[in-house]
Amino acid sequence: MAKWTPRHEAPEPLEGPIVATISGGTILWFVMFLVQVPFYGWFDDHDLTWWVWTCLAGGGLGLIGIWYVRSRDAALKRAREAAEAAETPDTDPRA
Repeated sequence: MAKWTPRHEAPEPLEGPIVATISGGTILWFVMFLVQVPFYGWFDDHDLTWWVWTCLAGGGLGLIGIWYVRSRDAALKRAREAAEAAETPDTDPRA
């Protein structure tokens, strides 16, 4: 199978509004949960309660995702600032 796989470099990862995207998805999961809660009896009658709990689990995992991407963005910012500081030569104003 390896001989049929094309060999080329992987593309650069896409960067975008990651925190906003994850936050928006998390909000949608919680909204879907809240919309389904009043109909819990119908879901229970049709043996589909997993739909309700899937939305709640998606919202909970989204909160973990928000924490993760915020931490990642902060670490990338610190690394970028450290790299810029290392590139800038130190100049002593007293010299």
